[in-house]
Amino acid sequence: MDYISRIPMTNQHVYIIAEAGVNHNGRLDLALKLCDAAKAAGVDAVKFQTWKTELIITKGTKKAEYQEKNLNNDDDQFTMLKKLELSYDNFQLVKQHCDEIGIQFLSTADETESLDFLVNLGMPFIKLGSGDITNIPYLRSVAKYGMPVILSTGMANLAQVAIAYDTLQEAGAKDISILHCTTNYPCPMNEVNLRAMQTMKEAFKCRVGYSDHTMGIEVPIAAVAMGAEIIEKHFTLDQNMEGPDHKASLNPEELKAMVSAIRHIEQALGDGIKLPNESEKKISKVVLKRIVASRPIKKGEILSEDNMTVKRSDNGIKASYWDVVAGRVAQQDYSIDEEIKLYV
Repeated sequence: MDYISRIPMTNQHVYIIAEAGVNHNGRLDLALKLCDAAKAAGVDAVKFQTWKTELIITKGTKKAEYQEKNLNNDDDQFTMLKKLELSYDNFQLVKQHCDEIGIQFLSTADETESLDFLVNLGMPFIKLGSGDITNIPYLRSVAKYGMPVILSTGMANLAQVAIAYDTLQEAGAKDISILHCTTNYPCPMNEVNLRAMQTMKEAFKCRVGYSDHTMGIEVPIAAVAMGAEIIEKHFTLDQNMEGPDHKASLNPEELKAMVSAIRHIEQALGDGIKLPNESEKKISKVVLKRIVASRPIKKGEILSEDNMTVKRSDNGIKASYWDVVAGRVAQQDYSIDEEIKLYV
């Protein structure tokens, strides 16, 4: 089943996910404010991340380079994530708030206990982060729910994406969408490689989208123009807050501008059928050129390029019929610029 059709809030073709992620800094009040900001920006869904720190990481694991840069402390990843962890009770309140304000609540689970919690909380589909694309046991656990799946593909080559995709399918997933992603915060432009999204669409014949970590809004807009049907973008209430992801996130006004631009691009893409629209039909009456006399023509003359030309005119035969008119005998006299008539 098409998961987009299962989400009442979605009235647009491109499904836009505002990735709050861990930008709540472990605080429920900030998480609720992020939901409000996402709603105000006009996105389809706001997404968080749900985990039990003890179940996803070993103590002493070093932070990623971007995390070290964005956090001025000696915490390892375990300690960092523990500070950012929201409880299940908190997520129930966040989900309730989203229902009340009319925005789809989503969250990515990082282990099976949290996955089960989120499914029971009422997720319309399962979102898999790039960190689990090689996690075969977890992929199989996800597929067993029989729900639609969105798979982010950062840090993976095409063969690894294929293994993950096949694993999900073989374990029971029926509707899989793939997001191109570069796992770097922020992602420099020369590492985006948007064409890889189209490569995966060709390879897997499925719905594709783009999960963006670049600065600004240009790249997700370009992704939509290139065929993305799902866009995921990090956002924050304040880019100057302390935390691993704030600096690579949009502020609320930027998020709103991105949504507006994507909706404009959706309209501009159209249906792909090459036809003049209604406004063009009106304009064509005075813009497309017609066949007129280039000099006075006497009845009985042969009509040709010697006595005819094409000009803009309110009336007359369209220039596209030139070869039909040329060579015929004039059935009347014509003055200069008079529209040539076709007698049957």
